[in-house]
Amino acid sequence: MISAFILLPIIILIVLKGGTLTLACLLALLSAIGIAEFYRMALPERKLELRLAALSGSALIFIPFASDNKLLIPGIGLLFIGFSLLFLFRIRTINNAAHEVAFALLAFLYIPFLLMHLILLRQTTFGIQWLFVIMLIVMTNDSAAYYTGSAFGKHRLYPLVSPKKSIEGAVGGLIGSLCGTLLAKYTFFPQLMLIDVVVTALVVGIVGQAGDLFESLLKRSFGVKDSGTIIPGHGGVLDRLDSILFAAPITYYYVLFFFRG
Repeated sequence: MISAFILLPIIILIVLKGGTLTLACLLALLSAIGIAEFYRMALPERKLELRLAALSGSALIFIPFASDNKLLIPGIGLLFIGFSLLFLFRIRTINNAAHEVAFALLAFLYIPFLLMHLILLRQTTFGIQWLFVIMLIVMTNDSAAYYTGSAFGKHRLYPLVSPKKSIEGAVGGLIGSLCGTLLAKYTFFPQLMLIDVVVTALVVGIVGQAGDLFESLLKRSFGVKDSGTIIPGHGGVLDRLDSILFAAPITYYYVLFFFRG
């Protein structure tokens, strides 16, 4: 098991001092653990498929190192065909076959494909700064939402998926995201314009909260409380990455199409 107090400094150190390849290796490891957690929730009897998915899915993280990302579509295509054939010839019960294949392929799109955008973001001009912006947005959002919801939460946000989350907490989380992004602008990322601060804080903050809700949806559907137990007191890797998984591609495409720093 990994302590959250050890994991966070390691990630910060790798982002700050490590190269893109070092970051990719870390994300590949987290991706493999996340895929394994997903399979244990969705397809607990598929041991062989779990191992193959964790190994092959994590390879997607390294696709941005290929020239012009030419391997992205072929890589996803080969994974789709390969695992479709694997499940085709390893049928357990025909009634559940379609659901099992859908879960298996969802694992690839949900975890390594979304995480891969952190590598794409790292390769941009201000990649290190943007990675820290994502971390600040997610952490300030989570903390502010928790304390605001605990103190003022009266109206449930989405009780079907997450009974404890409140509208007040969600709004407090967005205010926290705004404060975190302002902190980035006036400390290590002066190239951010105020419009960048507001848009990224609100959009990435909202999407990050949606990512948290989506993982809650999956866990409630699978009948589990946490995705895993690797981080004591914090659940599994997916429980820690749920917001970042959704925030990473949104931030990358904002930087790609709108940021002019």
